[in-house]
Amino acid sequence: MLSRFVVFASVFQLVLGLVHFFLYETWVWFWVPSDSYTYLKLEIGLGILSISFLAASLLAFRSYHILVRAVYRLAAVWLGFVNYSFFAACGCWVLYGLARLGGLGLERRELISAFLALALSVTTYGIINGLLVRVKRITIALPNLPAAWQGRVAVLVSDLHLGHVRNFGFSRRIATRIAGLRPDVVFIGGDFYDGTPADLAKLAKPWSTLATPWGTYFVEGNHEEFSDPNKYLKALTQAGVQVLNNGKVMVDGLQLVGVNYRDATHGEHFRRTLRNTGLERGQPSILLTHAPDRVQITEEEGISLQLSGHTHRGQFSPWTGVAARIYGPYVYGLQRMGKLQIYTSCGVGTWGPPLRVGSKPEIVMIRFE
Repeated sequence: MLSRFVVFASVFQLVLGLVHFFLYETWVWFWVPSDSYTYLKLEIGLGILSISFLAASLLAFRSYHILVRAVYRLAAVWLGFVNYSFFAACGCWVLYGLARLGGLGLERRELISAFLALALSVTTYGIINGLLVRVKRITIALPNLPAAWQGRVAVLVSDLHLGHVRNFGFSRRIATRIAGLRPDVVFIGGDFYDGTPADLAKLAKPWSTLATPWGTYFVEGNHEEFSDPNKYLKALTQAGVQVLNNGKVMVDGLQLVGVNYRDATHGEHFRRTLRNTGLERGQPSILLTHAPDRVQITEEEGISLQLSGHTHRGQFSPWTGVAARIYGPYVYGLQRMGKLQIYTSCGVGTWGPPLRVGSKPEIVMIRFE
């Protein structure tokens, strides 16, 4: 595990280093600083910024100190800006090259300024958009649904990623928003926590005020599994949230099954885990599992509805396209495979750069019929 992390961190930092070097070369070529001192400041500044996110992330996994949180937030925002600055720089070179081929003259400083301003604008939009949580309302018809469930409302929320960026205020805001919707039941689809040190009990406390008639249920995601998940599960349990740990509960005649992330990623193990829950085929059922990884097995095992998150719908472009290639039609929204219906939420929080471009944070309100 440690060796894999070292390899990942090394490759990640290498890529970031190359991107920052490209930005440096682009800036120097198009802006043409007038003195060597400006070159030196730019080299040092971009050199430090190139390692800022990895360094801040390593600190974040060791401390919840307010200064660590501040540094991590700044580094995460910078990473988001670098994402769009890279593409802006690419566009700058392409436009400049085309202009030269066409015999047109372009003022280099004006060109780089315009593209970096565009990158800054998109990043700013992404940060604001990432804070504007929407309520997505859908209706789902389940075969053989108990009469008592006709017209009932469930709320699905996933991927809060509470920790260094989103913390107590965000947790309270989402819990209050959900309470205002007056759902009959609440489903939390994993990654409630970001997996870093935090005041876990305090972050979960706002959820103790949810007075839902049929309870609040949680299944762990991959971020709860970065370390021993028991501390996260304990904090949620103390807040009155029922943890579904590879098991089944009956909720007024409806089967509710929860499978942990680590037990749902490998096909046959996932199948055995589902069968060990005591699931009754032919009876209406809901599977709460973090990621839409093995939907074919879910369908083969007779589940009526799967509720997931994890994908963030890519969170921000161009990674929205990457996520769509990985998960196909199940990257977001309500889909069907045979008799199975799948809803994948794009989540309500963010991981890494706290911005969303091409996706919207959502609370999903499901009306059953």
